[in-house]
Amino acid sequence: MMQKDKNVILADSIKRLLRRGATKSLQKIIKKTHAADLSLVFRELSKNNRLKMFNLMTDPEQKGVLLSELEESIFLELIAQLDLKVIVEIFENMAADDVVELLGYLEEELADAILEKMKNEDSLEVEHLMSYGEDTAGSIMVPDFIAIKENMGASDVISALQNDYADVEMPFYIYVVDEYGKLVGVCSLRQLVVVHPQKPLKEFMATDIVSVNTYTDREDVAEIVARYDYLAVPVVDDDNRLVGIVTVDDVIDIISEEATVDILKMAGVGEDYIETQTIFRGTRIRLPWLFTSFLGGLAAFFIIGGFEASLEKYAYLAAFIPVIMGMGGNIGTQSSTIVVRGIATGRINTRDLWSVVSKELAIGIILGLVYGLFIGVVAKIRFFSEPLSLQLSISVCLAVISSMSVAALVGSLVPMLFEKVNIDPAVATGPFVTTSVDIVSVYCYFMIATLLLGI
Repeated sequence: MMQKDKNVILADSIKRLLRRGATKSLQKIIKKTHAADLSLVFRELSKNNRLKMFNLMTDPEQKGVLLSELEESIFLELIAQLDLKVIVEIFENMAADDVVELLGYLEEELADAILEKMKNEDSLEVEHLMSYGEDTAGSIMVPDFIAIKENMGASDVISALQNDYADVEMPFYIYVVDEYGKLVGVCSLRQLVVVHPQKPLKEFMATDIVSVNTYTDREDVAEIVARYDYLAVPVVDDDNRLVGIVTVDDVIDIISEEATVDILKMAGVGEDYIETQTIFRGTRIRLPWLFTSFLGGLAAFFIIGGFEASLEKYAYLAAFIPVIMGMGGNIGTQSSTIVVRGIATGRINTRDLWSVVSKELAIGIILGLVYGLFIGVVAKIRFFSEPLSLQLSISVCLAVISSMSVAALVGSLVPMLFEKVNIDPAVATGPFVTTSVDIVSVYCYFMIATLLLGI
C-alpha cells in the first residue's frame, strides 16, 4: 500500500474515532503513529478537533515534532489555544534549531514570554542561535555535536559516545578538535569501529574537512550537503572553533522551502502559501505582476492593429496567432524554469552563460523546425483552396520557428543576465519572458506574412 493511501486511511480512522469520542483508541493510534504523519491528519481536522487530538498526546517530544511539521497557519492557530506552561514544556523538549524556527512565527511578545519561562540553559541556547542572521548557517545549526580530542584512542571514543554523548540528536560523525576547540578532523562511526581499539583519532581521521562559517548563507550550506552527500556539515566561527552542525533534515527543509519560494516568485504570487494570505494581500501581491502582462497584451494589440490591412485582406492570418504565441510562450517558460532551477541548485553558473544559452537556442530552433513544419502542413491543408495558401503555410512555419527560437533565447539569457547583476532571477524572469515572447512572436509573424504574401 502506498504511503498516500495509508495517510488517507489514518485520517479517516482518526476523524471517525473523534466523532465517536473513542479516547482510548485514539491514544493508542497516536502513540503508534509518527508525528510527521499526524501533521498531515491535522490539515483535515477542524480547529476544535485539532486541539482535542493534541491534548490526547502525552509525549512532549512527539508534540514538539508535530508542531515543527505543521504548516505555519495551523501552527499559529493551535498555539493560540494552548497555555503558556504547555508551550514552554514542549519547547524545552525540542531541538534548539527547531525552537528558533517556531519562535520566528510568533509575535515578539509571546516569543519573549516563552523564552523567559524556559529553563535557563535551554533559553540561552535558543537565544544564541537567534543572534545569528535569519538565513545563515548559525541560525539553523544544532549546537549538540560530538567533539573529541585528537589524541583519544578508538576504544575511549566509543566509551565516551556511550556515556557522554548518548543524547546527541544525530551522531553521524565524530568531529576532532585540538586543545583550543579548533576543528582539525572528522571521522565516521564506521571508521571508528574497524580500526585497532588503541589507535588515536589523529592517525585515522580525515583532515580534508568541508565546513561552513556561522554567517554562511543557508542555501550555500544546502548546496554543499547535496554536492558531497553529507549527513551533516560542521559550522565554525572565525577562529575555526567548532560551534555546531547543520544536519541533513534541516537541509531538506531548506531545499523544499527555497524551491517553493522560487516557484511562487516565478508565478508572481509572492513568497507565501495561498492559505496564509488574506484576499487583500493576495490581490496586492499579484497586481503588479499581472500589470506587466497587461502592458505586453496592449503592445501585442497595437502591433496587430498596425497590420490591420493585412488582416482585412487575409482574415485567416488571425487563426494562427494563438498557436504561434502559445508555442513561443511554452518553450520560453520551459527554458527559463530550467535555467532558474539550475542557478538555484548551483548546477548552472553565470560563467557558463554562452554555453547554456547556445544549447537552449539550439533546442528552440530544432523544436521550432519540427512544430513549424507540422503547423505549416495544417495551414496548407486547411486553406488549400485559398489564394496564396502555400505562402501562408510557409509564413506560419517560419513564424513558429522564429517564435520558439527567440523564446528559448530569451528564456535562457534573461535569468543568467539577472543573476549576473544580482537580481533574483526567480522574481523577474517569468513576467519579462512571457511578455517579451508574446510581443516578438506577433511581430515576427506579421512581418513574415506581409513579406511573403506581398501585402
